[in-house]
Amino acid sequence: MKVVLFCGGYGMRMRNGTADDIPKPMQLVGPRPLLWHVMRYYAHFGHTDFVLCLGYGGHHIKNFFLDYRETASNDFVLRDGQVQLLSTDISDWSITFVHTGINSPIGERLRKVRHLVQDEQVFLANYADVLTDAPLDKMVDRFEASNAGASMMVVPPQSSFHCVELDGNDGVTGITPVSNLPLWENGGYFVLRQDVFEHLPENGDLVEDACGALAKDGRLMAYPYRGFWQPADTVKERAALDAAYSSGDRPWMLWEQR
Repeated sequence: MKVVLFCGGYGMRMRNGTADDIPKPMQLVGPRPLLWHVMRYYAHFGHTDFVLCLGYGGHHIKNFFLDYRETASNDFVLRDGQVQLLSTDISDWSITFVHTGINSPIGERLRKVRHLVQDEQVFLANYADVLTDAPLDKMVDRFEASNAGASMMVVPPQSSFHCVELDGNDGVTGITPVSNLPLWENGGYFVLRQDVFEHLPENGDLVEDACGALAKDGRLMAYPYRGFWQPADTVKERAALDAAYSSGDRPWMLWEQR
């Protein structure tokens, strides 16, 4: 099953005052970029045919894979000047690199690679900047058993703030963590059918336009997940993932748990 990854955004909240042009999916978690971790997650479930929707800083992504060093994350034997890998990361992957515009919204990036997934009855898509240990196989199975045109993983609100309930006299009657409210956020992991393209206007948005239209038709389903899910929208969030990696607390790295 093909996996479309949207990795062409600016990632302004990740900039931290710097002027570099490294796209957000190329920010490091441990010795490898976010994008690598997301791709390894999909590969763990047997999905190794990737379509990368490039944009801002796309040359960094191309160069990373063109100059990829398996020895950085795999054991190997060096004998007579020759390297013999004892394991491999990406040797069985197929990666298609497509420039989809600097300022294109997600929906337009997907439209520009439609020809690459047109033979796929069901395909996968992801923002390439969120890590999880969600059971992708179950997510796909539930979707394939439905007649939905799209499915998105949804997660509880991640905010650490509290909602405060007031009475008519400004007295506080209750305090509730946002994460405990009966609300769900888009988790960024999608399972899609070709129907999604029928609802994608030029320069449209995948969620607001396509998923919104499918929801009105009763053909959008959710996969609620309360397990590990961590975005990397900000420097703080990326640093938290990096710290977790360094401490050995890596629940998203399912391929290490075999």
